Amino acid sequence: MKAAQKRAQAKVEYNAFLAECPSRQLLDRISDKWVVLILCALGGDNGSGQSGAAPADAPKAMRYSEISRLLAGVSQKMLTQTLRSLEHDGLLTRTVTPTVPVTVSYELTDLGLSLHHMTRGLRNWAQTHMAEVLANRETYDSRTS
Repeated sequence: MKAAQKRAQAKVEYNAFLAECPSRQLLDRISDKWVVLILCALGGDNGSGQSGAAPADAPKAMRYSEISRLLAGVSQKMLTQTLRSLEHDGLLTRTVTPTVPVTVSYELTDLGLSLHHMTRGLRNWAQTHMAEVLANRETYDSRTS
């Protein structure tokens, strides 16, 4: 069997409900909040207010410092690790420009852009329904205490 045939066969057999399926590792990675927010940032989401109300800008390359400023609360270590893992998975590209100082920028690949469309919806859903979730938490907590 040729390599392409093996990959095609494996693709048919991916099942995230099975413990040994590699798609579980991918699901674990892409369900991380920092991954979702990095994909949204590079995908052009403006980060302010309800994203559903304002259309996203076009995807854009961003420097490390821009991403860091946009993602309030992310540590340098976590941002670096997350960007490296996304590059490893082929979801973004890292471009080093030999300037003084060196300029490093990140940009979504086509694969990353296809995932961004889904993560943007997840982010929008969370922002839109947060008030309801908080109310439900309060109701639950009052019943259980």
